[in-house]
Amino acid sequence: MTAIRVPLPPVARSRYPGEYIVLLARDFLGVIRRLASHGDLVQIRIAIQRVVLVNHPKDIQQVLVTEQRAFAKGRGGEVLREGLLGEGLLTSEPPVHLRQRRLMQPAFHRERIAAYATVMARDAQLLADSWTDGGTVDVHEAMMRLTRDIAGETLFSLRVGEDPGGIEHALDLWQKMARLSFLPLGPVLERLPFPLVLRAHAARTWMNHWLAGLIAERRADRIDRGDLLSMLLDARDPEDDGRGMTDKQVRDEMVTLLLAGHETTAVALSWTWYLLSQHPEIEAKLHAELEAVLGGRAPTVADVAQLSYTRMVFAEAIRLYPPAWSFDRQAVRDVQVGNYLVPKGSLVIVSPYLVHRDPRWYPDPERFDPERWRPEVAVERPKFSYFPFGGGTRMCIGEQFAWMEGILVLAALAQRWRLRHVPGHVVALDPLVTLRPKFGMRMQVERRQNPRLAATPLSVNELPIPPAPPGSASRREPR
Repeated sequence: MTAIRVPLPPVARSRYPGEYIVLLARDFLGVIRRLASHGDLVQIRIAIQRVVLVNHPKDIQQVLVTEQRAFAKGRGGEVLREGLLGEGLLTSEPPVHLRQRRLMQPAFHRERIAAYATVMARDAQLLADSWTDGGTVDVHEAMMRLTRDIAGETLFSLRVGEDPGGIEHALDLWQKMARLSFLPLGPVLERLPFPLVLRAHAARTWMNHWLAGLIAERRADRIDRGDLLSMLLDARDPEDDGRGMTDKQVRDEMVTLLLAGHETTAVALSWTWYLLSQHPEIEAKLHAELEAVLGGRAPTVADVAQLSYTRMVFAEAIRLYPPAWSFDRQAVRDVQVGNYLVPKGSLVIVSPYLVHRDPRWYPDPERFDPERWRPEVAVERPKFSYFPFGGGTRMCIGEQFAWMEGILVLAALAQRWRLRHVPGHVVALDPLVTLRPKFGMRMQVERRQNPRLAATPLSVNELPIPPAPPGSASRREPR
């Protein structure tokens, strides 16, 4: 019998030679939007590189789950691995990835994550205390600072403060380097002494020095502070002669967690505040739930399960503006995806941003509608019609941490303040590794007139100190 030949994906033709090269340099998101208009699985050529967009939930499930061994991290992941992140969970490949995930999983058990809720709610209350009625703030900057402080305390037991060394600066530069990698001469440009390249390498040097000192200090004092760094230093792999992580492995995971646990949540919250400012009727429903559940007090981990509409608001904001808006994979062998053959070496792109706005799964997809997340509605949609945290063995290990942080921060701030988009401030997308607001998010702060709120906010010294997680040998001292 003659074997049935599987066809290659259809080609989205360019209108002139080099068109896609020009468009990628200017508007990467615009390119994949255009490709999606050609079908659920389509290819283009960028110089000698075959790029395949996969845009149907069933096919995406193949790439991320059922055929995941046929794919490695793409070029953007390589740049981050070789540059800032090293062999962390976001960029490493099997067997390193599987071993590291096995070692890190206990750090993300429900009980341990719940112990960080007090830090999240407390820091959100401190931010709320700092705002003044009628003042103007860059909410994106505020959310970056807030989530950075939460990450610093839960990861390292440190208050990062004003970030004098440049954590955000380093993450920003290496995101730009990762996007540069998609250009045809990207691998060459990454090695030339351009200002961006020089600044990125300097930032990596600073990050390495800072983390090396912190790890050495913690190795020496051997105190379990109940944070994630303590967990990583103490982790032992029973399937690998009981060995733990090297200093470099710990360093790589900490940088990865800083990016995944700090910036992504800040981006999601920034877009949530913007959407609420544009939809006062949804904001009113959110406020009604906060008043019914919290009654003016600070939220706690016990409230998260009761704040169902708050979760729906956050889920819908992430649908419209998923922080990790695209993933890329490199085919390591020929593999059939759907009805087409994806040849070895192809760069495969899947985009939550595109799928989340597909009218087949979300009627009137541009509309902000938290009611889409009522259980009886959400269950009707196919798997991988919503995948902001990835899928398969690369599913984000900190997903529950992110949900809890987003809900608690929204609750703590929204019950005291309304945020209004400043007229004339331009809101635009900046699709790097995360989907940032390009020009920040300038908003005016309005105090809510709610008699049930406490008349006097808690001071720093009155805020509760979070308990050490189960199994911790010590508790943190008040600062």
